[in-house]
Amino acid sequence: MATSYNPIAVESAWYDWWNAQGFFSPQTIRYSAPPPNVTGSLHIGHALTTAIQDGLVRWNRMLGKTTLFIPGFDHAGISTQSVVEKRLFKSSGKTRHDLGREKFLETVMDWKTEYQARITDQLTRLGGSYDWDRVAFTMSPSLCKAVNENFCRLHEDGVLYRANRLVNWCVRLNTTLSNLEVDQKQLTGRTLLNVPGYDAKEKFEFGVLTSFAYPIEGSDEKLIVATTRPETMLGDTAIAVHPDDARYKHLQGKFAVHPLVERRIPILADTMVDMEFGTGAVKITPAHDPNDYEVGQRHKLEFINILNDDGTFNSNAGEAFKGMKRFHARVAVVKALQEKGLFVEAKDNAMQIPICSKSGDIIEPILKPQWWVDCKPLAEEAIKRTRAGELQITPKQSENEWYRWLEGIQDWCVSRQLWWGHRCPAYFVDIEGLEQNRDEGKYWVVGRDLAQATQRATTLAAGAKFTLHQDEDVLDTWFSSGLWPFSILGWPEKTFDFEKFYPTSLLETGWDILFFWVARMVMLGIKLTGEVPFKEVYCHAMIRDAHGRKMSKSLGNVIDPIDVIQGLPLEALHEKLYEGNLDEKEIAKAKAGQKKDFPKGIPQCGTDALRFALCAYSGGGRDINLEILRVEGYRKFCNKVFNATKFAMLKLEESFVPQPQAKPTGNESLVEQWILHKLNVAATEINIQLAERNFMSATNAVYNFWLYELCDVYIEAMKPMTDESASATIRQSAQQTLYTCLDYGLRLLHPFMPYVTEELWQRLPRIPNDPTPSIMVSSYPVNDPAFSFKDADKQFDLVFAVLRAGRSLAASYSLQSNIQFFIHAKTEEEAKLFESQVPTIVTLTKGCTSAQVVRDAKDIPAGCGSTVVTATIAVHTLVRGNVDLDVEISKCEKKLDIARIGLQKITKLESQADYATTVPENVRLANDEKRRTLEVEIATLESSKTMFTDLK
Repeated sequence: MATSYNPIAVESAWYDWWNAQGFFSPQTIRYSAPPPNVTGSLHIGHALTTAIQDGLVRWNRMLGKTTLFIPGFDHAGISTQSVVEKRLFKSSGKTRHDLGREKFLETVMDWKTEYQARITDQLTRLGGSYDWDRVAFTMSPSLCKAVNENFCRLHEDGVLYRANRLVNWCVRLNTTLSNLEVDQKQLTGRTLLNVPGYDAKEKFEFGVLTSFAYPIEGSDEKLIVATTRPETMLGDTAIAVHPDDARYKHLQGKFAVHPLVERRIPILADTMVDMEFGTGAVKITPAHDPNDYEVGQRHKLEFINILNDDGTFNSNAGEAFKGMKRFHARVAVVKALQEKGLFVEAKDNAMQIPICSKSGDIIEPILKPQWWVDCKPLAEEAIKRTRAGELQITPKQSENEWYRWLEGIQDWCVSRQLWWGHRCPAYFVDIEGLEQNRDEGKYWVVGRDLAQATQRATTLAAGAKFTLHQDEDVLDTWFSSGLWPFSILGWPEKTFDFEKFYPTSLLETGWDILFFWVARMVMLGIKLTGEVPFKEVYCHAMIRDAHGRKMSKSLGNVIDPIDVIQGLPLEALHEKLYEGNLDEKEIAKAKAGQKKDFPKGIPQCGTDALRFALCAYSGGGRDINLEILRVEGYRKFCNKVFNATKFAMLKLEESFVPQPQAKPTGNESLVEQWILHKLNVAATEINIQLAERNFMSATNAVYNFWLYELCDVYIEAMKPMTDESASATIRQSAQQTLYTCLDYGLRLLHPFMPYVTEELWQRLPRIPNDPTPSIMVSSYPVNDPAFSFKDADKQFDLVFAVLRAGRSLAASYSLQSNIQFFIHAKTEEEAKLFESQVPTIVTLTKGCTSAQVVRDAKDIPAGCGSTVVTATIAVHTLVRGNVDLDVEISKCEKKLDIARIGLQKITKLESQADYATTVPENVRLANDEKRRTLEVEIATLESSKTMFTDLK
């Protein structure tokens, strides 16, 4: 074995060996893993996903449930195209239009190849035991076939349709977005904001309600309306008032005159108007507002689109505003209204503005002919199946959100104006000599291939000549990702994998994509296969930085898991910022953030420590505030396990051969029975907690067993039992118990720390005729009644309580050597127990030379301090040797002053009248605990001071 623990060395070769041995191949348990996007390298959130997923996979594999764990990659249409376009412009000053569609797609595919390789390396470094023979990509030929089948089948069933409706339009990305890809930014009032695509020095006004007057046709009367988007008045086609509003009864059915474009505006009555809000009159812009769209539909209003795709105004907005950028037009419209004397006022208005989650741009509602999926019937079936128990969602909070979102679901716009993605398998049938509207679905056909589309077009054209034009749009990324659980198994073909492994068992993912991805998988899975695609969904928490902030490249707090594994100096962290698309100002800000959070860079922690830390953080909360120092702490735990195993193996004689069955022989000492019992308790607890997906409790159980029970107690306590002076029977029993603890302990730890456990397990002596080649295919320890020693557990816990009390006394009196314990037992049964454990007590107390059990207090020498452990036991330590009594008294006095000041502060705080109502419960509980601790400390110090004074 190596002289010391080196995570990089330990982790260097095992993964390739596991993979080469075929240990990742499948059998029965199926896991759906979110395919990472090829937009760039993985971040620490992906590491959390891998740590949890692979921990569960390895645990089930060791339980004999060989797993199918398929790796994969998502093309991530909008995100990948956006990042490649930015990189292209930054490096060459060119746009995708300069390259053309074909050349640009080649460029994106080169990016995908590069980053798929990077991600693959990251996943393997993280120890993910994926079946790499089945690796999938959402735009591979077999998955493209599945996407086309999905589109055609939904269209044939009437679930997917084409319509000219309002969409969320991102000017910056030049594409539509689904509602889920739009964030709502809350404003409390007037706010000046930068908008992507404008000069950085320009700021535009939001959070303002602008009022202006419309002149009434044929009179001097004016009708005042208010809007938060004054530029949209150029597309107004009506004014609405409530039918019961007496103020405007005389105006219903009349017209207003548009002051900036030549247009008559009808004044109509509609119950959607709130008479109490504003003036009770509402401008209607059907082509640019969701609420107005509904009014326009009801009253058959004209829908006038005033916006070009690039965010400039078109000729419908009038010659004065044609070609003007939308927020420049906002300023210009207000100015024009002021010049005409129609501007009334602008006042603060709390509101939300829609923001593109990808680009940060302000979303514009505009009319676009798109492909839509009617989600309501799909959602109803998903709700029905979930309530019937076919799908379990944890934690409970996510399940509640699941029902709430599905019950309020809207139609899904699935087409995107991109080049990178699955091109819609839809074709416009341009029939010679016939006037047609491309916006409607009437003259569109779909086809799994061109031959099928041509056949359907021939039927539609009814003998007339026609030309087919495939839709230029691509499909929403989630339209293909929604097929993931079955498309990666070969669907729509009835492949061996699909027949054997579908539906899958478990989906583990972040709660933030419960609706983006999970809901769509369930809805499409039921629709296309008739089955819920997985039995369970577990939603893990989201990782934030140590300050609770969302991970952001511009903040410099996005962490590459490889940097945590192998460590990275601060300067190298700074250098990595230049690999992205940040501008110099953002890079400077990110550098400052990195310097604050990682002043010495990121320490080398290793994969095992990172995985263990991420699982240890996962206890059911919604957010994880990641501290790199905590990860480094688990690296020290790895080191402890490594060194403890190495040391313990020195206690195994060269001739030692493990028993064929790890069962107690009856020769075990009390401490052996105790450690075997603790081992069984840990195994039982870990299995329960993993089954309940409580990774925090599971890691805590295995951590405590290794650190506080095996290392701190048994490995130390067994030293006398393995000395040459001990009998062969005692020695062999102690060694077998040690071997069992190491073997089982490493197996318990393996799902969380695969590398160091494999490295150490392979060094252990082998059980005769045991062909198990790797710890990852060994059996996972479970509850074994043979290892249950409840009486021994109680007895040794009593001994250990005495031991801890003795250690505490020695520390209080600053004794480090020549420590002598006197244990006063008032019952004969306890006296015999402690006498039998004197060697253990002496061994486990550093500097202890002897321990003596006394039955009569008179036998305790003068000059001993004591502390009560139970009602019947007191532990004493003899104060002898070169002890400067004046120094000890002074130490006690100083510690007493500090403790008393601390107690006074807490007492003063607790005496405040509003303490119970203003101080949070967790703080009050912590104060209670601190007060009790200080009270005990003060009593102990006063006793010590009295003893030293008496001795003097």
